[in-house]
This record gives sequence, structure tokens and C-alpha cells, in this order.
Amino acid sequence: MKTLSKEKSLMILKKGADVSSFGNPIEWQKEERNIKKTIKTLVIHPKDRSTDFLSTIYESIEDKTVVTGGKTKEELKRLIESHDRVMIMGHGTPYGLLNWGEGKWKINYPYIIGVDFVELLSEKTDTIYIWCNADEFVDRHKLKGFYSGMFISEVGEAKVFDIIVEQNVVDESNNTFAELMSEHIKESSYTIYEKVKYQYGLLAESNPVVSYNSVRLYHRD
Repeated sequence: MKTLSKEKSLMILKKGADVSSFGNPIEWQKEERNIKKTIKTLVIHPKDRSTDFLSTIYESIEDKTVVTGGKTKEELKRLIESHDRVMIMGHGTPYGLLNWGEGKWKINYPYIIGVDFVELLSEKTDTIYIWCNADEFVDRHKLKGFYSGMFISEVGEAKVFDIIVEQNVVDESNNTFAELMSEHIKESSYTIYEKVKYQYGLLAESNPVVSYNSVRLYHRD
């Protein structure tokens, strides 16, 4: 009788078939969960007080490397190569993540993450891209994961789009978004997209910033 591998048996189990003759599927599920816990995550989040609220997103991740500054492009590329999952967040444009803030990067370019990182990032699947107009960068280069379009996170940005609000309204939007991302951050990027877009969007009727941002959250497979 042919013996199935644990991986194939788990796939059969997930489809609802009887795998009682293949060993102990419960133990295999535990093993699979343990494997998921060992995923190495790289967070690239330039030090900047205006985006500090985003740190809530990755606080609960156990095996993570957080880079806020002080690196060269080559060092960043090696880090991306050596990690399973990458999260990139901060201030940016359609062309990438800006070299912005207090991180003292060893990079003499306007962008920390730009077109020169596309080849590396294209090898990753569950990547998180959160900066203003990241959607144009991700779509142009056909990258995969969860990403934002224009994302209002400051009163001044809201005014540019004729949304006149007080700081507390922006804070509610920022904090709710970050807390929901944190709640689901250990799940797949598609699950994050589905759950955060829906739950964050529930505030859209009472918060005009959320109304603007929530329809600008995306996912690519």
C-alpha cells in the first residue's frame, strides 16, 4: 500500500476526506501550525513619528526583523532574500517607499524601495505594501500581496482631498486600521484584505477618512 506524505494527507484532510488510516491528522495539524509560527518576517518601516501608528500592525509577530533605518540597499536586499515574508510601510509615491524620516539610511537615493527591488519582491507572495499610492507600484510591477492606494493618515493630507476633519477623526481611522491589521496579520494576505477591508469599512459612514481609505485597499495573487 502506497504511503502518503504528511503534506498530501493534510491536503486531503482539508478537503474533508477520511484520512484515519494515514496516522494522526490532529498531530499533523499541530505540526503545520508550528511550522507557520516559524515564518521569518522582515518589516521595513522607516522611523518617522507621523507613521508610528503602523508599528501596532507587527507588534505581535514573534519571529521578525524590524528595520527602521541605518541600512544600505545591498543590506536590505540580503534581508529580503533571507526572510519568508516582507512588510513595507511608511511614506511613498507610485514609484516606491520614500527615503524619509529619522532613520538615517545609508542610501543616497530618494527611494528606499524602488524599481531595483522588484525582482526580489516578485519572488515573495504574502507581502504587505502600505504607503500612499503603493497600488501603482504593485500593479505596474505585478507584485503579490496586500496593498494600499492613497491612504490618508494626516489632517493635511485630508485637506488636499477636500476632507476637512479634526485630528481625532484621523486618529480614529489610523488606530482602527492598525489594530485590525494587527488582529489578522498572521493570516494570509488575502484573508487580511478581506477581513480588514470589511471591518475597517464599517466606520465609513461616520468617518470620512475611513470612507476614502477603505475603498483603496487591494490584493493581488
